[in-house]
Amino acid sequence: MTEQVDTAQEIRTDGINLSATAASKVKSLLEQEGRDDLQLRIAVQPGGCSGLRYQLFFDERNLDGDVVTDFDGVAVVVDRMSVPYLNGASIDFVDSIEKQGFTIDNPNATGSCACGDSFH
Repeated sequence: MTEQVDTAQEIRTDGINLSATAASKVKSLLEQEGRDDLQLRIAVQPGGCSGLRYQLFFDERNLDGDVVTDFDGVAVVVDRMSVPYLNGASIDFVDSIEKQGFTIDNPNATGSCACGDSFH
């Protein structure tokens, strides 16, 4: 199942959200990889001091039950077990003096650890 999402629309609560800045960064990283068969996979895995940890990585696989959403040509894949934890979550890319990298704002997270690496 693939959905096309207009990134200019409001934050959706029934799926993952990827900012235009993050989509642009993902496109740039994919171009550096030199492969057109990869998509951005976002998963929630057990771990970290708060119980759950995010994983973002490029993946060529399509697993049974995956939810695929297209953001300006960037395919974002979430496995069926992670979907409930990520509905309404927003992924952005920050590039400042203090921090560089992808950030996840997740309304489903009831708390996080001090380093911001995991949540529950």
